[in-house]
Parts: sequence; structure tokens; C-alpha cells
Amino acid sequence: MKKILIADDEHKIIMTLEYAFKKAGYEVFIARDGSEVLELLKTEIPDMILLDIMMPNVDGYTTLAEIKKDQNLNKIKVILLSAKSGEADIKKGLELGADDYITKPYSIKKLTERVEELLTDKQ
Repeated sequence: MKKILIADDEHKIIMTLEYAFKKAGYEVFIARDGSEVLELLKTEIPDMILLDIMMPNVDGYTTLAEIKKDQNLNKIKVILLSAKSGEADIKKGLELGADDYITKPYSIKKLTERVEELLTDKQ
């Protein structure tokens, strides 16, 4: 079973994504900020991380940079999900190593398809 980590501080987004990915056959892990992501990654290595940028404590950019620095974690696929749609924000996310950058609001169907594409490429 493929594992996905959803990191967002908005409860509704977490609930919607968790439902969609469980229905699609994923084992789902939840984090509400970057520090929870980094803590969880000490015990679980997901195939994919859906990472919000604007979160309390540790933001998505900082979290992504930490993941990409770690040799045990840097192969995990990461999609940044953010309301930040500026060109500079997107460029920064991709330069930090995100596999994709999707702006909110987004289609759950398109997001699940994109996750599948990226994980198929990983094989």
C-alpha cells in the first residue's frame, strides 16, 4: 500500500484529502505543521508528501529544505499545495526540490491523478 503524508493546518483540507486518498487505496498520515512532518518522518517514510506552505511553527519551504537535505528522505516525492500563486513563490518551491507546485483551489481529481503520475514515475 502506498503511503501519503498530508501536511496542512486547515482541518477541512486535511479531511477532504484524507478521504480522497484513503478511498484511492493509500495509507494516509496527517501533520498540521512542518515540525509534525519532520517528527513523523523519523518513523515513517511515505511515498508522497502533500505539503502546504503557510503553516504555523515550521513552514512548508523550511520543511521541504530539511527533507531534501536528508539522504534518507530526499527521494520522497513532494507536491507543494499553496494559496501562494506568485511566480516567485512557485519558483522558490521548485528550486527547493518540490516535484510539483499546485495552487489552491485545486481539483481533488486532478491532484490524485498527479500523485499517481509522480509515483508511477518513481518506479
